[in-house]
Amino acid sequence: MTVPLDFSFAFQQLVYGLTLGCLYGLLAIGYSMVYGVLRLINFAHGDLLMVSAYFAFFGMVIFQIPWPVSFIGSVLFTAILGILIDRGAYRPIRKSPRINALITAIGVSFLLENLGLVLIGGRPKSFPLPALFEGSFVIGAVNVPALSIWTLLVTLVLLVVCAVVVKKTRIGMAMRALSRDMETVMLMGIDKDRVISFTFALGSAMAAAGGIMWCMKYPAVEPFMGVIPGLKAFVAAVLGGIGNITGAALGGLILGLIEVLFVAVEPDWSGYRDAVSFFLMIVILLTRPTGIMGERLPD
Repeated sequence: MTVPLDFSFAFQQLVYGLTLGCLYGLLAIGYSMVYGVLRLINFAHGDLLMVSAYFAFFGMVIFQIPWPVSFIGSVLFTAILGILIDRGAYRPIRKSPRINALITAIGVSFLLENLGLVLIGGRPKSFPLPALFEGSFVIGAVNVPALSIWTLLVTLVLLVVCAVVVKKTRIGMAMRALSRDMETVMLMGIDKDRVISFTFALGSAMAAAGGIMWCMKYPAVEPFMGVIPGLKAFVAAVLGGIGNITGAALGGLILGLIEVLFVAVEPDWSGYRDAVSFFLMIVILLTRPTGIMGERLPD
């Protein structure tokens, strides 16, 4: 059944779509940063969302740490975990064929998921929502949740931070140089492992921020919660131009809007929303492999 057009209904769905798109964008930025430097699709990236959610959950519920400290600690711990994953899993095979790195990334993803299953259990846990993010604002006939506003603000701030780091700092300059020509960068005396570790830390921190915001919107924490959001973030990164930070955020917004509007217009087909996302990725790869804002980079 097709829903008739109503402007208040359309604006309400726009709010939901932008919120979901911001969540995808936060994750997609991390994907793009790692790929831009290493040409590596880090399929464990979505599972860092799950890890950050558990860090924040245990901090608030088990250890009774105030939520701001718990959230910041979760981001820092997840960033450190990203560095450890790089050093323990990816660095030893840096000079191996790329297929080895891809298989390793899938293995790390399975490891994180099953460690969570064994150590914590598969029963979903309810993520607490701090009072600051509760409530909503009514604008005309449109209900705007406070969490949606905060999600948009967090996404914009982190996007600006990442852009400034990449464009205006020495480590960002090294990241851009490394993405172009790793051998020449090494000849210039730049420690490539340090730059790559920083990239993993920053990308993992973005995943952590996205994971915390995701859990406040969908408050069920379980070991496999990062699988679908991680895949959707990958689709968003491909759509916007994987390797391009702004493109990744734009791809996330577009994907979130498409998903929400598809379900709003055809509620009976809501079970196919994931299929729509992956079909969109196939179309993009066939028609514009570099994405909306991507550029063809050297192999």
